[in-house]
Amino acid sequence: MQRQSHLLTLPNNPFFCFPESVGNYWSHPDHFTLRTAGSLNNFNIHYVVSGKGYVEWDGKVHTLEAGEAVLYFPLQRQHYYSSKDDPWDIRWVHFYGSGLQDYMIERGFHKSQLWTIRQPAAWVQVHEELLVEAETHRMLRPTKLSALTYAILSVFVEQAVPISGSKASSSGNRILELLPLMQQEAAQPFVLEQWAEQAGVSPYYFCKLFRSVMEMTPMDFITRSRLQMAKQWLLERKEVNIGEIAADAGYPSVSYFNKRFMEHEGMTPTVYRQLYGI
Repeated sequence: MQRQSHLLTLPNNPFFCFPESVGNYWSHPDHFTLRTAGSLNNFNIHYVVSGKGYVEWDGKVHTLEAGEAVLYFPLQRQHYYSSKDDPWDIRWVHFYGSGLQDYMIERGFHKSQLWTIRQPAAWVQVHEELLVEAETHRMLRPTKLSALTYAILSVFVEQAVPISGSKASSSGNRILELLPLMQQEAAQPFVLEQWAEQAGVSPYYFCKLFRSVMEMTPMDFITRSRLQMAKQWLLERKEVNIGEIAADAGYPSVSYFNKRFMEHEGMTPTVYRQLYGI
């Protein structure tokens, strides 16, 4: 069984954090999710109320039980599923916002995907409030949605403790710490050696680490970041022509920009602007 509410993504989000979707699954032994790296550009938390399930991370399968949660950063690969013998009751929220990545990294939440919530009742309570708000009012009270999402995040930040031992790994910390800066400077020429130097590793090992954490190459990440910027500018800067948008996003060649945009979005930048630039 399930309750879920999917909300409109705000193109010019004025809030620190805002929900993309929120829900609850229970008595669903076939619950299974596999998202490739780069599929979702938001954070999400899945918390187990009861029962158990499994999370595949860092090349291993980890059991997630009552009181434990998995936290995903934007663009990370996601693979989790319920136990068939003891199906989990799982509460989840997907959220996004300006500055969230820096906020989470500064507090060390990039160091593990697997967490225990010390006082789960508070998290479950505010999650239920957000779910009811989304089910009842949808997007009519965005300030309330943002406030409840921040409450969920605040409880998690205060109460979450990384699961130690075989469930935790810090092999990708250096990569995750660099992601906000790589995203910010994506329109600049990409020089692998410079980023490897910032991570304190060789270019070869940087690529290996990056693939391990993100399941894509560094250049794939830069491409996605550039196109994400371009999509935003196509809608916000309505009077600017496609060539200028392409150049600002790091593509001096308009034809190459169009080719990459088509590969990722299934349409040209011009069609994208016509469809969504209302």
